[in-house]
Formats: sequence, structure tokens, C-alpha cells
Amino acid sequence: MTVGMLVSSQPGNTLSVANRLREKLRGAGHSVALETVALTGERKAGTREFQLAPLPDLKPYEPLIVGSPVEAFSLSPVMAKALREIGSLEKKKVLCLITQGFPYPWLGGHRAARQMRRLCEAKGGVVRGEAVVNWVKKDLDRRVTAAVDKLAELA
Repeated sequence: MTVGMLVSSQPGNTLSVANRLREKLRGAGHSVALETVALTGERKAGTREFQLAPLPDLKPYEPLIVGSPVEAFSLSPVMAKALREIGSLEKKKVLCLITQGFPYPWLGGHRAARQMRRLCEAKGGVVRGEAVVNWVKKDLDRRVTAAVDKLAELA
């Protein structure tokens, strides 16, 4: 099977972690497909008014890694909408990747991960783990490496 990655990344931080994870998985012999959540048109910062571009078919992927930034101490509204609109994840193994600008995961990272978990489970997915990367503290590379290693091991 092909490992699937569904990523929403406004400034590019989540996508950069996803790319490192993709390379680690490929190095371990996995086939990996990275899909992004795209918008049709622009979205003004802080607004919840936006339209998603057509979402990819996630059926061929096992496991599925879902990546998103934190926005306003919660899961990005873009990823939340995407997870509500995707098809079934029935019995699909899911891993969650969260990135955030604040220095501690309790400043929205844990909440966003719980929200992502609930949305995936509501679609029938089986969430097997998560990683939260805090972007503004020292030793960013060490934290990214730890998250990549953790998710790669669970995949």
C-alpha cells in the first residue's frame, strides 16, 4: 500500500515537516503520496469564509497521515472543513501531525490534535498516534526530527 499524506499548510511549516516525513518514509522503502488541501480563491486571515478545491481520493492510502497548523488555539478551519468533507476513513489507520507557532503544545496544539482525532474517528478512521511540533522554541530541528521519527515508526 501507499502511505498517504493530506496536508494543509498556510505559511509552509506543516508542509516542510510533511516533506521530511515523506523522505524518511521513502528511505524506509515506503511508497508515499503527498496531497495538499487547496482553496479556490483567496482566504482572508481569520475568516471562516472560503471554498475548498476538490479533495483527493484517499481510499488507496494506508496509513493516512493528516497534517495541519493550529489557528486561534484550534485546528485550522481549512483542515477541519476538509476532514468534514472527505469520504469515509472506515478502519483506515490515521496519524496526526500538528504544527503551531506557540512554544508549548498546551497553547492549542493538544486541542487541535484532539479535534483532528475526533474528525477522523467520526469518518471511521483509527487514529494511532500524533505529533505536535512547536515552531518558536529553540532546537526546532530536534523537535521536527522527533516528530518525524515518531510518525514514521507508527506508519
